[in-house]
Order: sequence, then C-alpha cells, then structure tokens
Amino acid sequence: MTPGTITDVTVHSGGRWLPGMDVHIADGRVTALVPHGELPYDEVVLDAGGGHLTPGLVNTHTHLFQAGLRGIGEGLGLLAWLSAVGEEAALLTPERAYATAAAAAAEALRSGTTTLVEHMWPHPSPEVHDAVLRALKDSGVRAVLCRGVADRADRSRKWGFDPRLMQPLKEALAHTDELIAQARDSRVDVGVAVPNPRCLTPEGMGAVRAYAEERGLPVSLHLLETTTDDAMCRDRTGVGAVEYLERAGFLWERLLAVHCVELDAEGRSTLARHGVGVSYNPLSNMRLGSGIAPVPEMLEAGLSVGLGVDGAASNDTQDILEALRIGAYLQRAAHRKADLFGFPEMFAMAAGGANRVLGIEENPDGGVRVGMRADLVLHRFDRDYACLPVRDPGATLLTCAGSRTVAAVLVGGEVLVRDGEHVRLPSRELAEGLAHSSPCGD
Repeated sequence: MTPGTITDVTVHSGGRWLPGMDVHIADGRVTALVPHGELPYDEVVLDAGGGHLTPGLVNTHTHLFQAGLRGIGEGLGLLAWLSAVGEEAALLTPERAYATAAAAAAEALRSGTTTLVEHMWPHPSPEVHDAVLRALKDSGVRAVLCRGVADRADRSRKWGFDPRLMQPLKEALAHTDELIAQARDSRVDVGVAVPNPRCLTPEGMGAVRAYAEERGLPVSLHLLETTTDDAMCRDRTGVGAVEYLERAGFLWERLLAVHCVELDAEGRSTLARHGVGVSYNPLSNMRLGSGIAPVPEMLEAGLSVGLGVDGAASNDTQDILEALRIGAYLQRAAHRKADLFGFPEMFAMAAGGANRVLGIEENPDGGVRVGMRADLVLHRFDRDYACLPVRDPGATLLTCAGSRTVAAVLVGGEVLVRDGEHVRLPSRELAEGLAHSSPCGD
C-alpha cells in the first residue's frame, strides 16, 4: 500500500490528546507520529484539520446474519427469543448470509469498529459459512470468523442445540480448516464458536479444544447469559456451568466467554485462573432482560474484558459507540457510582480489552502509537452540533458521539468509510440486499 499521511489532527496517544499532529502510515502500519509539518510527506490520506483521531474499536461479539432480523422477538426472554431466531436461522441461505454479513460489517465500520468477532451459529451448509467469509473480505473489516459447532442435539435448546442446524462435529471442524485456507492472506482470521456449555458433550469439548490448540485458534462460547446454563448443568450433571466446563478441560487462555451475566465470585476466580477472557454485551443483556454483567468484579478478579455489541436481533444496531456509552452508564447505575468507567477505562476495554485471548494485536491503553496497525477512526465532532462545544474530547466520545461524528475509518491504512459511506459497498446495494434477505422480501 502506498505510504501516506493523516495531517494536522488531534491524536489520542499515551492517555493524552495531542493536537496538531501528523500520522505517517506505510505498509498498513503507523510509522511516525510527529508535530504537523515536521516530516515531509507526499500522499495525504486524510486532511484531518479540526478532527480527532483514535484507534479503531474491537467488537468482541456479534452474529452478522441477525442484520436481517432486527426487532424479532421484541419483549421475549432469552429462550423464547432463541426459538424465534432459530426458526430464521434454519432458513438461512448463502445469499442471505452474504447480504446480512456485508451490511452488518459495513454498519459496524461506520461507528468505528475496525475489528469484529463473528460468532456464527452452527449450520449444516458449508456454503453459508463461505458466504460470510466472502462478505467480510469484501467489506475490508478486520475480523475473527468463529465457525459454529455443536454435538449434542435438542430441539428445545435446553440441553443441546437445534438438530436442524447441526452437522457431525468432525465435518464441521474439517470445514473450519477449509475456511482457514480461504482466509489466508486476508484480514480475516478464523476461530470456533460454541453456542453454550450445554451444546457440547465432554468428548466434544475435548475434540474442539484439541483442534483449536493445535491450530492456535480462539474459541467463543456463550456462558451464563441467564441462569439457564447453571440450572441445566446442575440438573444433568450435578454441578454448575463453570465447574462442568472445568471438569471437561474446556477453560483455557484462548477461550472467550460471552455475556457472563450470572458469573459469581467463584466462577470469576476459576475463569481468571485459566486465563479465560470475557465479552461484555450491555445492550443485548438489557434488550433481553438478562441482567447486568458484574464487570468491575470481573476486572478485580483479573479477567480480561472486551466490549461486545451482539447481533442486531438482540441489540438492533451494530453501533459500538452506543455500546461504549451504555456499557459505562449501566455499571454506574448498578453500582451507584458516577465516576465508574470513564472514557479511559471504557475506551481501553473497547480498543483491546480481550485482544490477548482472541490473538489480536494488543492495545492496552487504547491509544495511537508508532508501530501499530493503521486501524484508525477520524471523528469530526462539528458534524453534529449536539456534540458541541468540545470541552474534553474523551468525554465527548463517551457521552454524545456516535456514527454521525465518524468522518473516516481506516483498516490497515485503507480508507473504508468516508463521510459516513462505505467506499466499497454502496448503501443502496446494502439496503437492497437486506430487503431481499428477509422472508417478506422473498
């Protein structure tokens, strides 16, 4: 990629806002961060005067196909909601999978997500998974595509997974190898996704962990989103969900536990001891009435916590800046502490809180630094008078910014979003794809 420069911008770096800086980019990475005009440059990537530059954010959990299911199951609790979504998942075609994944990835980019973790539901059609990978490549977003697997069937989903969506575990893992080969030399990495602890037998857990460890892959697992995991595990095995996983050897440093709303002190200690990471999904947990994840207690226990948006069927947007704000406010309300999770803490969580577990380049302070991948977001707060005046850029980002203030998004130094529009995927095409991806559009 041709070297270039983002000029005359205020940069968030090292915990401070540095005004009047030039950010030099080459080979997809930041090569210099210097006062404006200090180093010569030929190619201007962005003339950013008056803008504020941050690293891109990492959405640690989503279901891209749910971009075609907005508003489904409104007012239903988790199990009833899952049944409604499952009926739609059984109808998923490669064409729908591509259209929804492309639209969701473009929407995520528009709010400043530069890396997303796609937790695919198990599906017997390899072509569905292939279509999602193709959409991610076309969008240009950086991604971890976690391919869904399960080996215990139960149509009710109380102790197992919908058999209509399953295929033999050996076949699913063999196809994951094919995805790895297809993703080579792209911005997409591959992992494995497990619906919940109830969907794999102990033998299946052993096979999935061995497979993932042999290939250095992360595994994403829904865990304790509600009390169901614990109740079902105790009923069937005599122990809670975390102990069930531990006995099966399914807790290790490449496992990302998603939600963890009902994770108690003993469970937090156990996950931390094994190096497990957590994805915090505040808006989805609110929408489904699941509860509030004990994030301060997780961090105190030593767990790595990243921010998740979840799928559009339980959040209805892919706006990570909305999740950033509400994620902070929800914890403040629950703990009655107005100073809990300010901009530095929330932004560090969103920019890299679970990156180690996922195998993504780490960014411990959520700042721009020399040597990092040029996954960057340019905000122009004056695009929306409701963000003015800017007394503190961090406070503005946390409390009132959104996709409307995102002027540009770069991944690997490539501008993918400019003035709110994806440069590769026109809005009209995305809208048409979503219209035709819904049952009423068939």
